[in-house]
Amino acid sequence: MAVSINEKSINGVKGVEKPKLLWEHPDPKSTPLWKFLQLVNQKYGLHLKSYEELLRWSNENTANFWGEVWEFVGIRASEPYKTVVNEDAPIFPRPAFFEGARLNFAENLLYPTQEVNPDGPAIIAATETARETVTWRDLRERVRHCQAGMVALGLEEGDRVAGYVANHTNALVAMLAATSLGAIWTAVSPDTGVHAVLERLRQIEPVLLFSDNAAFYNGRSHPVIPKVCEIASALPSLQAVVVFPTVSSVEVDINSIQVPSGKAHDYESFTKLSTPPKDTIFKQLPPDHPVYILYSSGTTGAPKCIVHGAIGTLIQHKKEHILHCSITPNSRLFYFTTCTWMMWHWLVSGLASGATLVLYDGSPFRYLSSADPSTSVPDDLAMPRLIDEVGITHFGTSAKYLSVLEQKALSPKSSLSLTTLEAIYSTGSPLAPSTFSYVYSTFPPTINLGSITGGTDIISLFGAPNPLIPVYEGEIQAPGLGMSIQTWDYRGADITSTGEAGDLVCTKPFPCQPVSFWGPGGEKKYQSSYFDKYEWKCVWHHGDFVRFNPLTGGVVMLGRSDGILKPSGVRFGSAEIYNVLLEHFAEEVSDSLCIGRRREEDTDETVVLFLKMAEGKEFSEGLVERIRGTVRKALSARHVPGVVDECPEIPVTTNGKKVEGAVKQILCGLNVKTSASVANAECLNWYREWAKRN
Repeated sequence: MAVSINEKSINGVKGVEKPKLLWEHPDPKSTPLWKFLQLVNQKYGLHLKSYEELLRWSNENTANFWGEVWEFVGIRASEPYKTVVNEDAPIFPRPAFFEGARLNFAENLLYPTQEVNPDGPAIIAATETARETVTWRDLRERVRHCQAGMVALGLEEGDRVAGYVANHTNALVAMLAATSLGAIWTAVSPDTGVHAVLERLRQIEPVLLFSDNAAFYNGRSHPVIPKVCEIASALPSLQAVVVFPTVSSVEVDINSIQVPSGKAHDYESFTKLSTPPKDTIFKQLPPDHPVYILYSSGTTGAPKCIVHGAIGTLIQHKKEHILHCSITPNSRLFYFTTCTWMMWHWLVSGLASGATLVLYDGSPFRYLSSADPSTSVPDDLAMPRLIDEVGITHFGTSAKYLSVLEQKALSPKSSLSLTTLEAIYSTGSPLAPSTFSYVYSTFPPTINLGSITGGTDIISLFGAPNPLIPVYEGEIQAPGLGMSIQTWDYRGADITSTGEAGDLVCTKPFPCQPVSFWGPGGEKKYQSSYFDKYEWKCVWHHGDFVRFNPLTGGVVMLGRSDGILKPSGVRFGSAEIYNVLLEHFAEEVSDSLCIGRRREEDTDETVVLFLKMAEGKEFSEGLVERIRGTVRKALSARHVPGVVDECPEIPVTTNGKKVEGAVKQILCGLNVKTSASVANAECLNWYREWAKRN
């Protein structure tokens, strides 16, 4: 839904004001998004003049909009679609998009409709100690040879291929080879423990597992093969394990890996199991043929296996890259991510727009040594240096990374040129308003800072970057085209235009809805995950607590809705507290966790704030009182934490997100068996003991 300015609707709603303007595009009419708006006007006899009007049209004309996106961004298909979508269909069960078409996901990435130079760079792969450039021609050849090994093993459509791999070229090659044959790719980062890996892979029964021989992070090698041996022996579906020579100094005894129904191969031998076909095979498949399986965080139970289809993933990513990000074949796209996180999938789809991908594996705070380029040294500006070194145009990262730079008071533009940089994208958690201003004061002010939101569930974005509208401090610019999102209260009333906080919902079908959840009871899990909250209305409930600013159309992220705080009946998100701490106490507090506790004997919810102190700083009653006073002044008396205490560690998922839900249940007296997807699950014992004492 488009948001219009309505002064009357915001009277009396505290916090609704026009925030600080930070950026506007110098020439918005030069962008692909403006060209798309003009195309829509011309074809449909319209007079749309703004992004707000285009957004409204895209949501009210689902079939026409997605049909125009197909043509504008370019989808390579061997057979055309017969219909875009049935506009009368509800959002659940998920309606089919582009029925009748036949295409291949990998073909669209390897042979984009945007013209590329075969001898130009498709991939620039960087680690703490090395660089590699792979041309489009070389990438296609590497996929062809990897595909030969898969064919020799009898890989079939629908088979699952898993990666226990870092973010490097071989991981991308394996994904492209698998999806070219109609197999389904899934990946878990090699720093993930065996239990967490098996929680995921046992459910989907992969036939092939790719693994790194070791992982290299923060200046040293970390063993992977002992974990691979455990994983392989516990997966009876496996027919082969293939080991990449990722860390050149590590040798592997392939025979030490026992595969229940097959054997292990080093990667070179695997590619020679059969003669590669003269031309790469691209199986032409229905639009919703599965290409990826991703996993819910599973912080309090087994992760759910979310299946994403070819056309939904492809067209949504191309829409976001070309229209919202202005990515072209001249762009160099980077995202600091693991292969587990959905942002890896978003990153690698940049190939479909002809962009050069910059893949990075390693610590974001180490850089090549000037004395010995085969080694690295600690460097707080390692990633900004990489921007200059390889000419990154679009730099993606997490809100946490940017807040760390802010806490360290670093200024990249003081010592680096950063002249190629066009955009910085941030996701993973809400970006604090102070960090918005920090970025514009320490990076080139010409960049589009895109705080974005979406998630694993949609493998893409609900709130996207936008060259046609300004960036305001603390706000995601606007919903993405074709994403009919609103804010609803607990009764199911639309409160989007009021500026009040509520639950993020999507009211219209969109192509990147998951095609299914894997395994027995998948449809029931699918429905309960997104459609039970407002079952009488049949809308997608995303699980985020947000508010729209009626004065700007921007979206403010307030946290996960299952972590909503509600003292004295006032609902607010934990991000509001985190933002205050980051702005005023960054030197004293390195991290925090804000939880609402309500036990059976309690008549009201108590806000509990845990502080992890910065190195060398001490927790004190004086600090507690200063925090309470600052929260009262910045927010309100009802936001003030009832309990503030020091903690040794903040629990996070393997993707770095704070685990609020599990701690909330612990504090409320529930017996929680936490999933291994909590990266530092041992620290939850401290919270259990704290709950017993308090």
